[in-house]
Amino acid sequence: MAWFGTIRLVGDAGEVSTLTTSLAEIASSDAALRAFLHGLPGVDRVGADQRAAMLGTRSIKTTAKAQAIDLAISMVDLTTLEGADTPGKVRAMCAKAVRPDPADPSVPKVAAVCVYPDLVAGAVAALRGSGVRVASVATAFPSGRSSLEVKVADTALAVAAGADEIDMVIDRGAFLAGDYRKVYDEIVAIKAACAGDGRDAHLKVILETGELATYDNVRRASWLAMLAGADFIKTSTGKVAPAATLPVTLVMLEAVRDFRAATGRVVGVKPAGGIRTTKDAIKNLVLVNETAGDDWLTPDRFRLGASSLLNDLLMQRQKMSTGRYAGPDYFTLD
Repeated sequence: MAWFGTIRLVGDAGEVSTLTTSLAEIASSDAALRAFLHGLPGVDRVGADQRAAMLGTRSIKTTAKAQAIDLAISMVDLTTLEGADTPGKVRAMCAKAVRPDPADPSVPKVAAVCVYPDLVAGAVAALRGSGVRVASVATAFPSGRSSLEVKVADTALAVAAGADEIDMVIDRGAFLAGDYRKVYDEIVAIKAACAGDGRDAHLKVILETGELATYDNVRRASWLAMLAGADFIKTSTGKVAPAATLPVTLVMLEAVRDFRAATGRVVGVKPAGGIRTTKDAIKNLVLVNETAGDDWLTPDRFRLGASSLLNDLLMQRQKMSTGRYAGPDYFTLD
């Protein structure tokens, strides 16, 4: 939080504004935080929609598509967040995360599995030594409607059980009411809880963009989360529509790009919810490459939160290698 310098902000029309300040000064008071967030350039909604649509229609060559499919598989956070989740279901999902296609060891493993806090220990045991990370939702997911004490305890439970990553949700009610300081302080507290038990779990901050109403709010929430210490910013819980739309992901990618230019710190992006097909995944990869740059095309900087996407990626991969699709029962259920 000791960074000091000139923040160079580029608007959608190319206009440039600068702020000479420190992160500590920005977070020093409600007024300073509000002034900074509302001083960010506005998002050209029409322009963002058009650019996302244009990039979404870009075609890639067959060899590039094969590479993109493997890259997308390696970026998947394989997820189950249902009330009916069982330890057995989580173990089966973990096995699939490590060997997505049991008949083809060349298929890369996924980046992580994502489960509820009470199922973390089982996932950790199932994945030990595999290199697949364990992520856990926390902070009264998906609503975020609880006290800070409960949210910290929720996070501490997951970290103590061995979670490598925490996916928290912001208090959208506080954000929309303009109580940016409350949102900021909660993220800071959860970030501190991620370091419990001598661990250093990465923190993904879910904005729930479908409830933020405007692209300007998405940009402000992105910067707020990054200023508070987020390692990743994530679009959605997957429980609210719309979820990970291309224009929203574009706005968030612009935010992490500009944040690195301003501070030197790299923050990842995770679209989640509604990404179901290989076409959806490749559109997101093109968006990353053309917005944040190809150095974000790594699981350390970009993830795809999904439950059904992996099967489609596997089917398309097999089609490209064998010329035919597998039968409907070939791949296990997510």
